Amino acid sequence: MKKALLSMLLVSLLSACASKDVKEAPKAAIEDRTATKAAAQPSAPSAPGAETTATKPATIATSALTDPASILSKRSVYFDYDKFDVKPEYSSLVEAHARYLKQHSDAKVTLQGNTDERGSREYNIALGQHRAESVKKVMSVLGVSDKQIETVSLGEEKPKAEGHDEAAWAQNRRADIIYQGE
Repeated sequence: MKKALLSMLLVSLLSACASKDVKEAPKAAIEDRTATKAAAQPSAPSAPGAETTATKPATIATSALTDPASILSKRSVYFDYDKFDVKPEYSSLVEAHARYLKQHSDAKVTLQGNTDERGSREYNIALGQHRAESVKKVMSVLGVSDKQIETVSLGEEKPKAEGHDEAAWAQNRRADIIYQGE
């Protein structure tokens, strides 16, 4: 009970800190990592069956992550229009992923911030970054190492729903938790 109360207080504090107007935020820089990722990929093992840990993705207990009955299978944190504070109804989801990351120090996530189609490209990139950073901040406060979390903004480029109404926009205002090596 104490733990739940403490986590709710923590989420409330973070939400209060994060609820300032996004329009004041500086424009986010866009970084293309496709060339560096390809160059950083290790070469294949020389002999068949001689797999090394460098070529093998981080071992993740995927059963817990993919089991539909597990909260860890839920990967999206949704936001209100023009906001980037983590809502209380998503605190248990973020806490569960934080616990998992603390227990699996080799696991890494990319937090992808997304927006709906409204707003300029620059504004949506900045808002998406704020959404990803908000989830990261909660996880960091819960004890997850910053080395395990990468944040990126996709802005409006990766919609979950193709539509031009509130129902579609609500599905696109999110931060997705993507485990590396899945």
